[in-house]
Amino acid sequence: MRAPTSAGAHTAGDPYLPRSGNGGYSVDSYDLDLRYRVATNRLDAKAVIEAHSTQELSSFSLDLVRLRAGKVRVDGARRTRFTQTQTKLIVTPEKPIAEGEAFTVEIEYAGSPAPRRSVWGLVGWEELTDGVIVASQPSGSPTWFPCNDHPSDRASYRIRVSTEEPYTVVANGTLVEHSFVSGRGTWHYECPEPTATYLATVQIGRYTRRRLELPEATVEFDFPRELESRVRADFAPLAEMVGFFSVVFGPYPFEQYRVIVTDDELEIPLEAQGAAIFGENHVDGEGGSERLIAHELAHQWFGNSVGLAGWRHIWLNEGFACYAEWLWSEHAGRESADTLARRYHAGLRALPQDLIVSDPGAAFMFDDRIYKRGALTVHALRLTVGEDAFFSLLRAWTDQNRFGVVTTDDFRAFVAEQTGTDLGALFTAWLDSEVLPDLPSRRVLGPRARR
Repeated sequence: MRAPTSAGAHTAGDPYLPRSGNGGYSVDSYDLDLRYRVATNRLDAKAVIEAHSTQELSSFSLDLVRLRAGKVRVDGARRTRFTQTQTKLIVTPEKPIAEGEAFTVEIEYAGSPAPRRSVWGLVGWEELTDGVIVASQPSGSPTWFPCNDHPSDRASYRIRVSTEEPYTVVANGTLVEHSFVSGRGTWHYECPEPTATYLATVQIGRYTRRRLELPEATVEFDFPRELESRVRADFAPLAEMVGFFSVVFGPYPFEQYRVIVTDDELEIPLEAQGAAIFGENHVDGEGGSERLIAHELAHQWFGNSVGLAGWRHIWLNEGFACYAEWLWSEHAGRESADTLARRYHAGLRALPQDLIVSDPGAAFMFDDRIYKRGALTVHALRLTVGEDAFFSLLRAWTDQNRFGVVTTDDFRAFVAEQTGTDLGALFTAWLDSEVLPDLPSRRVLGPRARR
């Protein structure tokens, strides 16, 4: 993301979110210290951002929405100047930052955080009935911390949150410290893995915590105590899911996986780095959300470990996560992936065929047709190359791109290299054409990797 002028660019240049992200630098780490009052929705915070420039910078910008910066310093300099618009914090250091130079930005900021409006609904920091949910995809992160809000700019995180004592705070990474002083609890998490801003999260609620040690990872559950029996019933398959996906997709990418269930209803579950957030309505005690549980878990490989270079490539997240639902159904002895693929293919034929999966445009990037047609692309690939080659491809893709960012063209080139076959016509038909192609002929496909 190289900006065109020495002053930097106040955008990452992504046409899907032209006002988000910033040019001229890349962030290495965020150190966030948040002091929050649930009762009054008041946030007083400090962010320490370690970054390095990709060009000479006489000024640069960070995304910040609704919250007001009170003090900004670059490399400790008191003479750092800054201004703020509705969506940007524009910083002018005391002296220009040379190309390739590491620098530190300290920002003190405060306010009453609230979600921002977008064409996809409200995103970001949002008050629950009694607590907080952070759901930032794709542009909500600036509602709670100053950042370079683009999925390609991934960094490590240290997140410390202090709030009223009755509440549990959940954030990305490993809990390294937890203390209570004068009626307030402080929770300190560290997430060393490269993480996109939209996948950074804080969840606050009156939660009960349970842990499950698996060979692949530690699973932690945070939920209202009165929902415990329903949570236990609905998430009973999760241990086998983690094991199954760790075989077909490669080792689970993180040390932990957290499941947070809020006391409020949510429209859809949400993924975060090393975590997934569900609403009270997603736990019925009867396994009604098993498909969604598989989908959100799969995002830990597709979207969280293997990230996106830009939002136009969203099918690489959602298509693979949707296909993981079908693989889980097949593995669990229910409907096969082929049966599900052909059913959804028939359904898509009855819908408008007016989008291109590889570049759907911002308005359609979360359209369910992207999810389903993306999954059908994956299934068409499986039918074309065969079982052994397909599952080898999945594992190699997640291994070679672990903690990196990718594009659709990267995937095309990877498949060609791995198979030694030019599958350009297949990808052109499924990804670059509005017209829904026919699925290849059926093969004998069976459950994979039973434990």
